[in-house]
Amino acid sequence: MTTSVGALLRTWRKRRGISQLELAGRADSSSRHISFVENGRSRPSEEMVLRLADHLDVPVRDRNALLVAAGYAPRYAHTPLDAPAMDALREGLERLLTGYEPYPALVVDGTYTVVAANRGIAMLLEGLPEHLLTPPLNAVRITLHPEGLAPRIHNFAQWRGHVLAQMERQLALSRSEPLRALYEEVSAYPVRERPGGAEPRRSVPYVALPLVIEHEGRLLSFVSSVSTFNTPMDVTVAELAIETMLPADPATAKYLRSLAD
Repeated sequence: MTTSVGALLRTWRKRRGISQLELAGRADSSSRHISFVENGRSRPSEEMVLRLADHLDVPVRDRNALLVAAGYAPRYAHTPLDAPAMDALREGLERLLTGYEPYPALVVDGTYTVVAANRGIAMLLEGLPEHLLTPPLNAVRITLHPEGLAPRIHNFAQWRGHVLAQMERQLALSRSEPLRALYEEVSAYPVRERPGGAEPRRSVPYVALPLVIEHEGRLLSFVSSVSTFNTPMDVTVAELAIETMLPADPATAKYLRSLAD
């Protein structure tokens, strides 16, 4: 059964915790008109659908669904990343990742599938079982799987909580069933206590929650930053995220530079 545009907009509005009056004020409309749209008594214009979607922070993929439900053509393309039209974007991402070496950096899509990564990431994945490294790689699965990076992460309980909370925020903003399935999978992985108890105190204070991971007998510490594209006009581009990992202490920076040299 096809869901009406009004029902979809009402779902997004309630998900955002916004009243009809508040949404009307943001969208330069009236609560009466918003009510009529939601109950199907009024068909919104294409411009109004996009305006409401913007104020409700509806993901680009779902904006297409709203337009179709209202009887309009989809506005946003969904171009495969390997299409010729994406050549410039792919080349730019590859230059960015290579330029960030020796520090780790990767690009993931909306379900954390790795679409590009540099040699810094490859270093961290050394020695993992083949079944986790068989494409398509999934960054969250590799991080939290008990045969993945989990045993190497010294502050695993904290980092696991950070990753799951990030996924929960994404699920609150989208209706992605693949992302929900991934969340249910990785949140059910067993959590094992590290031998020796909690991570010892560090002499260098952290400015953000670090990823503290062991590599060849050394403890490396990173703080991560995630970047997305401004005003994307394509579903694929809208769902890409670039994660860069910056050394959180001088020892990690020195070690990574020594590997590069």
